[in-house]
Amino acid sequence: MAGKKDFYELLGVNKDATDQEIKKAYRKLAMKYHPDKNQGDKDAEEKFKEINEAYEVLSDKEKRANYDRFGPDAYNSAGGFGGGGFSGANFDFDDIFDMFSGFGSGGGFGGFSSRSSRNTAKMPRKGQDVRIKLTISFEEAAFGLKKEVEIPIEDSCQFCNGTGAKNGTSKERCKTCNGEGVITKTVRTPFGSMMNQSVCTDCNGTGERIIEKCDHCSGTGRIKSKKKISIEIPGGIDDQNILRVSGQGQAGYNGGPRGDLQVVVAVKPHQIFKRDGYDVRLDMPITFVQAALGDEVEVPTLDGKVKYKIPEGTQSGTVFRLKGKGINVLHSKSRGDQLITVIVEVPKSLSEKQKEALREYAKITGNEVNEQSKNFLDKLRDFFKD
Repeated sequence: MAGKKDFYELLGVNKDATDQEIKKAYRKLAMKYHPDKNQGDKDAEEKFKEINEAYEVLSDKEKRANYDRFGPDAYNSAGGFGGGGFSGANFDFDDIFDMFSGFGSGGGFGGFSSRSSRNTAKMPRKGQDVRIKLTISFEEAAFGLKKEVEIPIEDSCQFCNGTGAKNGTSKERCKTCNGEGVITKTVRTPFGSMMNQSVCTDCNGTGERIIEKCDHCSGTGRIKSKKKISIEIPGGIDDQNILRVSGQGQAGYNGGPRGDLQVVVAVKPHQIFKRDGYDVRLDMPITFVQAALGDEVEVPTLDGKVKYKIPEGTQSGTVFRLKGKGINVLHSKSRGDQLITVIVEVPKSLSEKQKEALREYAKITGNEVNEQSKNFLDKLRDFFKD
């Protein structure tokens, strides 16, 4: 038929594509347009038929040679495709989709990967991680500390040595999977017979079934408990950082290593300090007199109070730096700084005597302005200038 699409173009390959490249392109498109993944989508259904037709021709050397010689018209519905179906191919597309959906979750593509899925239930596996939240103070986060925490864990049952079977009893071979731990199903597909393997649900992939369950762990082979451990919180850790402690999680499976402990650190906000990286910021109020005349003041720090000389004429918003009075740098011996922002307080309630003193001060200074105010007035004049 003159309107038939180019088979190479349908599969997205070049005319000199290898058999392997054609097969790979088909598999990808078959998964994308399979009817079970596109229910009710007529366009996807039609596309699925087209790529199936293209693959049956291009995957057969003789048919491909005829196609390359005579083009799409060499193959039509009367030639054996049956409107896009597979001639002589007796298989169920649902079986293929079952394998698609099972890939990576217990199923396996024996034909796709040229090997069966492996039974991992008997292999040593690492235990699961345990995650807890630990709240510490601002100072503890700054300098670090040792902390004892209690964590919920699962250990191998000591009464049955983790087998799940009652003492004095043994396990028997699973009859469902004949001790293999997997159920194997063979289906025919456009690219040959394929082996689909899934974990046996009767024995959970172990290949063995418990005759009598352990009274202590109910056949799970594991017992829940709580354990106290001491952990090292490094100085400089920040809010919501996660501290990983190796080997303190759940017990492994089949002799595998323990999981890890993940500690999510929550740092309480401080009453007066704020964190800025590894620096500490502090807004410190001073009086107008202290700002004008200067003064020696006591400044709170993470290490306690220190004396600091405020120079005369200090303006509100001025920032002073105390070197090395900040937070420990994580995994280092150095520390950040403390940044002090001076806030000059304007008195709200003045006595008549205080007001008179300020009026006298205003008379003495007259129109005198400092350099900062002078610059501002110059800018203000320029702003309103015509």
